[in-house]
Amino acid sequence: MQYDVVIGLEVHAELNTKTKCFCSCKNQYGQSPNSNCCPVCVGLPGALPVLNGEAVKKTIKAGLAMGFEINKTAIFERKNYFYPDLPKAYQISQLEKPICINGSLRIFDKDIPINRIHLEEDAGKLIHQGNISMIDYNRGGVPLIELVTDALKEPHIESADEAIEFLTKLRQIYIYAGVAECELEKGQMRADVNISLKPKGSAEYGVKVEMKNIMGFKSVYRAINYEINRQKEILDDGGTILQETRKWDDEKGESFTLRTKENSEDYRYFPDPDLIAIHISDEDIEEIKKSLSPLPDQLKQIYTSNYGLSEYDADVILADKKISDFYNQCVALYPQPKTIANWITTEILARIKNNEDIAISGENLIWIIKTVDEKKLQRNNAKELLSIIWGTDLDAQTEAKSRGLLSDLDQSVILGILDNVLKEKAEVVEQYKREKDPKILNFLVGQVMKASLGKANAQEIMQILREKLN
Repeated sequence: MQYDVVIGLEVHAELNTKTKCFCSCKNQYGQSPNSNCCPVCVGLPGALPVLNGEAVKKTIKAGLAMGFEINKTAIFERKNYFYPDLPKAYQISQLEKPICINGSLRIFDKDIPINRIHLEEDAGKLIHQGNISMIDYNRGGVPLIELVTDALKEPHIESADEAIEFLTKLRQIYIYAGVAECELEKGQMRADVNISLKPKGSAEYGVKVEMKNIMGFKSVYRAINYEINRQKEILDDGGTILQETRKWDDEKGESFTLRTKENSEDYRYFPDPDLIAIHISDEDIEEIKKSLSPLPDQLKQIYTSNYGLSEYDADVILADKKISDFYNQCVALYPQPKTIANWITTEILARIKNNEDIAISGENLIWIIKTVDEKKLQRNNAKELLSIIWGTDLDAQTEAKSRGLLSDLDQSVILGILDNVLKEKAEVVEQYKREKDPKILNFLVGQVMKASLGKANAQEIMQILREKLN
């Protein structure tokens, strides 16, 4: 039987505020266990939460970046459940009146409807070692935004490929908007995936199965395809899909039942009596909107339409915000966007490994590019110079002069070198005149470059040789 696949995503991203959501503890990854904790974030009796205003602003900013409506009044509620990583036995979250509602994100050729983005606190982290489980509450209380797609509205996400495209674009938007770092290996962005199958063309939706807290896009991709195939096999055999929550095991490449699926009633949501409602004015929204930096789709339009970049080159540059920022800086210094893009996508990206920073200033790179364009520096010498100053505070111009890398020979000197080469390689010259083989011409250019210690301009030498020999 043929099936329609319906996929819903619940995406959690930690906001990059300096402090936690309801206390003054540092929001900082990688600290020793339970060192960034206080009575509020470990749920000690009598401790009262105080809302981090910056977390609210960043939530609004995330929503505005995707065209959400902003609720003028938002409230916090207690989501009640018992689990060791939740010391209060409830999570401060939002249900009835979240901050952001009714947004969308365009992937491929369709706009995926999004129900909400709400602000909540993260839970602690369970660490399992053999038969022992330990808890690190450093993450507890970190401000978290949860985005929930609306899978009951058309169009919805229909495949693992579309889900990954959605997550990739969402991550880009959060990073470019400056609200979250979304480093996947640190668990700063995690996804719950809801999957259901229904007969092709049917108006009635199938039973939804949820897989929780999948980290890493590759894992999300594998988990979705596994669950689609699992449900297909059950339905084809005449079986019934159970509404449940499943746990994805990435090592085994399969999932297993965690618990039967809860409904919102099971969490016994009620307004948090310790936190007053958030009131958001039009002036607040307008001020935050003005602070939004250009987002990936806007920049791509500029790169392709105004700068003449190919879509591929634009996507390569936009894949990493630090690359895009560096590119924008360089274009501002030297308005040759296509030339700069070529250098960045080849020479710069080749030198960046394991998410390292760009280890050259924009001013140094632009001096190198301009000097090459002016034919005062050979491309090979430019690459050598780039390697010399990479990761240092050395000045490109100073190093080029001191190391004799510049093409500073007079035209008469270059012509003299060229004539000497033609005399010394007379047999090769005659061979070229007979065969017109481009390889022979390249050989002669190489001989001139060698004799000039790399200071001649290879393109000029090529042109002069063609004129002389043809």
